[in-house]
Amino acid sequence: MFDICTIGHISLDKVVTAQSVTHMPGGTSFYFSKSLLQFDVNYCLVTAVAPQEQPIVDSLRAEGIDVYSLPSENTVFFENIYSEDQNYRQQQVLRKASPFDVALMPTISAKVFHLGPLLYDDIPVALIKELAQRGQVSLDVQGYLRDVRAKKVIYQDWIDKKQILPYVSILKANEFEMEVITGKKNARDGANYLADLGVSEVIITLGSEGSLVYTGGTFYKIPAFRPTAVIDATGCGDTYMAGYLWKKTKGASIQEAGEFGAAMATLKIGSSGPFTGHPDQVTQVMEQALYDHARIAVS
Repeated sequence: MFDICTIGHISLDKVVTAQSVTHMPGGTSFYFSKSLLQFDVNYCLVTAVAPQEQPIVDSLRAEGIDVYSLPSENTVFFENIYSEDQNYRQQQVLRKASPFDVALMPTISAKVFHLGPLLYDDIPVALIKELAQRGQVSLDVQGYLRDVRAKKVIYQDWIDKKQILPYVSILKANEFEMEVITGKKNARDGANYLADLGVSEVIITLGSEGSLVYTGGTFYKIPAFRPTAVIDATGCGDTYMAGYLWKKTKGASIQEAGEFGAAMATLKIGSSGPFTGHPDQVTQVMEQALYDHARIAVS
């Protein structure tokens, strides 16, 4: 049995700015998988790419990741066009991959299945119900809120949420996604709403304000750690969840897991590309924050 199995498409990302055009692999499954390369974890990835993108999968396998690659005519292809100040992004989907199918899913078991849909129809209801019988289901909700109209990504409420969420043990959403899916602006109200739909553990990420975890009627406030530099925020949420779920599989408490995930995301934002660090580096960030806090308190 695997500790964690991630299911989601690897994407091709075309990033257009006033200065450059860059092509790179991306998606929840890619950033999550890369984050755990130096961790003690029995891990696998289930993804689907077109034959011409198979070298991306081969590269992950060469790094030691156990990858199940399902057939797909296309690989998801996102085009992200940023305004000159990078505060505005126009996102288009130029190609879609084949949805994941229960019949094609490998017969694997895991303590946690972490689902990273990129678009609303990536992972069907039937598959989530099936996975919930094999292990806990963890969900990054973002993709279920993304519809595609005339190639443009439109965010909208998730029509299947009441049908699916009773099968989801852990759900992660950022502030914007929470408001889209719940209609609530306050994180505690949004977490309560999602818990009432059946989610056991709700995680709301709040950017520089940290994150909030709600489970068993208790709210856990997870602080944000101060980064040494802000270089690239892409994949920070995926990195947070990689750290959080890894810690949970090791028996950590909600608070410990949340703080570890937050520290991991802090390291990630300080460099371009996926997180590639070691657990000891994450622990050092947490210890330094405790030391700084104690020094300020004394002074």
